[in-house]
Amino acid sequence: MADENNPADDQQDDAGVMDDWAAALAEQEVAETNASQGAAASTVKPADIFEHFDTRSSGTGPAQNIDMIMDIPVTLTVELGRTKIAIRSLLQLAQGSVVELDGLAGEPMDVLVNGCLIAQGEVVVVNEKFGIRLTDIITPAERIRRLHK
Repeated sequence: MADENNPADDQQDDAGVMDDWAAALAEQEVAETNASQGAAASTVKPADIFEHFDTRSSGTGPAQNIDMIMDIPVTLTVELGRTKIAIRSLLQLAQGSVVELDGLAGEPMDVLVNGCLIAQGEVVVVNEKFGIRLTDIITPAERIRRLHK
């Protein structure tokens, strides 16, 4: 029967555990190496089998793909101006109250689609309904420049 306080027995037990761990780690390493070599060989394919996505050389360009999104609704907003107002003043508003905006009279109105500025224009009245005549379309490059501000 082994003595529980014998340091020689503890060292032998530790050596046995360490040998088991070393063997398990070595076995795992061999298995991972074999798996990675087998997986790499079976999943790597030559690049020439992938579809070529250069739209300039094919007839299926962006014009044909845009048909898929033509019926998606977006929110168009024409913004005359903005202002900040205290809740106290907001609660005192009544019919006929005038709220001063930061936009100047005659200044172009901003046209936003889903909150993104796409154009500017001026207010027109057609058959007693308000509309906006677009005077300036924001280019994609200008939109990107405005995002970085």
